[in-house]
Amino acid sequence: MAENTRTIYEDGRIELRLKELNQLFDSFDPAPFHEKDLDQDAEEFIVSWAREYPADTPLTFILHLPESQRALNPEETVSNAVRNYFSYRISLARLELKRLLQQGRTSLLVGLAFLAACMGAREILKSFTQQQGWMMVIEEGLLIIGWVAMWRPLEILLYDWWPVRRRVRTYENLAKMKVEVRYATGAVKP
Repeated sequence: MAENTRTIYEDGRIELRLKELNQLFDSFDPAPFHEKDLDQDAEEFIVSWAREYPADTPLTFILHLPESQRALNPEETVSNAVRNYFSYRISLARLELKRLLQQGRTSLLVGLAFLAACMGAREILKSFTQQQGWMMVIEEGLLIIGWVAMWRPLEILLYDWWPVRRRVRTYENLAKMKVEVRYATGAVKP
């Protein structure tokens, strides 16, 4: 059993069985040509399987259709649609990553300025007051709130970009995957 599982994961296959070709595409897409929009369920299925494989695994998408769909000659349409769709998703994810990092840099500048202001206010309070209990609490509060302001910028710049970058890599792998269409003589079970 383990050997069969390893074989499935090593060959990078993503197989989808549909009753008809139109199930692959978004029915709300007004374009007469299948250039960008795959059906949301189909996309989720394909992406979830792609994430199961190591990032460097070459992928193959195999679409199973009934023999009755052969007359549509869907091979080129499916291949182009999948490639175009995931190329489009790459550009959206890269834009999201760019904006996230830009937000991180802006937040870092604001956070550093606020931290400097808090530390400056703390030093001013220290120089004008004696070390009394309530003043020490205010001074320490300024220091803490200054560092808390740095939390979000550091979270963005250290951690938040990883999932977006991982998504870009997944989409890059999907955009270059091999696409095959296979036909079944019997009923295709979705």
